[in-house]
Amino acid sequence: MILAFDTYYFDEKAKTVCLEFEEWNESKNFKIHTEIIDNIEEYVPGEFYKRELPCIISLLNKIDLKNIEAIVVDGFVYLDDEKKYGLGGRLYEKLNSEIPIIGVAKTNFAAIEKNKRALVRGDSKKPLFITSIGIELDDAFEKVASMAGEFRFPTLLKELDRLTKEL
Repeated sequence: MILAFDTYYFDEKAKTVCLEFEEWNESKNFKIHTEIIDNIEEYVPGEFYKRELPCIISLLNKIDLKNIEAIVVDGFVYLDDEKKYGLGGRLYEKLNSEIPIIGVAKTNFAAIEKNKRALVRGDSKKPLFITSIGIELDDAFEKVASMAGEFRFPTLLKELDRLTKEL
């Protein structure tokens, strides 16, 4: 099983959505988990994880984690080439380093050069930026590259983004 998470912030609340699916190339068969929580942390540049990690953990606590192949997060695993943890790295640590985490970011983060791969999909000229922990970066890159959809953003991740913003 694969899990993909995204969180949307509004009115001092956070809506976190998780899509649960079996195959990387899935486009339709998925289960939706969702939760809205209050009293979220303010955004602090460079410490995004402090805002989003509690939202993801809260929803993860409602999901059976026995057979998880990987978790996909919207963001970076590392913030620099010394492997300073970003959201994905912090999540990996919180899960006792047992479940691989793949970060898929829409915008580049210049402080990291070595431990990321740029993935160009479809006709887009703008890449997605892939980082990973608990799984080889090349393997994580191939898994995201294999996701269904002919556009820059894989079909399920686009659906995840849509569901997260739907209030």
